[in-house]
Amino acid sequence: MIDWMQVLDPLGTAGRVPALLDQVEHDEDAEAWDHLWDALCLEGETVVPASFAALPRLVALGRRSPEALSLAGSIMRGALQDHGADDLLLKCTDVVAQLRKLLDQRLKSRPTDYLHAFRDLLAADGQYHWSAVLGDFTDDFYHLRCPCCDVKVTVAIGDYGRYSAIRDWHAGDIEKRELKPASPEDLVGTGRWIYDTAVRDGQDWLAKGLTCLFGRAECPRCASTFDIAAEYTAANLPSPGE
Repeated sequence: MIDWMQVLDPLGTAGRVPALLDQVEHDEDAEAWDHLWDALCLEGETVVPASFAALPRLVALGRRSPEALSLAGSIMRGALQDHGADDLLLKCTDVVAQLRKLLDQRLKSRPTDYLHAFRDLLAADGQYHWSAVLGDFTDDFYHLRCPCCDVKVTVAIGDYGRYSAIRDWHAGDIEKRELKPASPEDLVGTGRWIYDTAVRDGQDWLAKGLTCLFGRAECPRCASTFDIAAEYTAANLPSPGE
């Protein structure tokens, strides 16, 4: 049993949270949802101990409430913040597994907020770095270092081009090299899973962008080629609690 008066939310103790959860469970009150978001995921980003204390009830509500599912997913996207609730998060292993299933089912319905739900699913699967940066591939940039010569490389995937380049303060992206997209049949692991999910749900724009993100880039400085996703993951995947 949770003592909500001992759990923190952005305004102090979270004693108001159970009543708000009761309210949305019975009538989906819009104002109550606004208050819950403020208490559990302020501005859609900041999470607190109360966020993870409420997660089991939100996931249970998520079976019939897209709003609850969205809030639960947004909370998971903040799981690596310095929220001081690692113990509560560790107790939610089974709840997070259920959340992952519910989010995957929601994606199959092709919701209008597909990318948001997709990023929530990535977070529920522990792919926090991709959840944080994955965009709609109209204006996406990934910054990393060449594993061979250590030069800073910008990888661009967007409507204006799909290339690796050296970013110059005055001239913009220079010495561009076209990316080498991965063949879908060559994708493995995380890349294969998220690509197959996008294809399953008819999100061709996402699937096409993912072949670039999980493809290879050429370093404009030393001409070596490298796996974009592998280098980005190595540089950006933190451990919980960091």
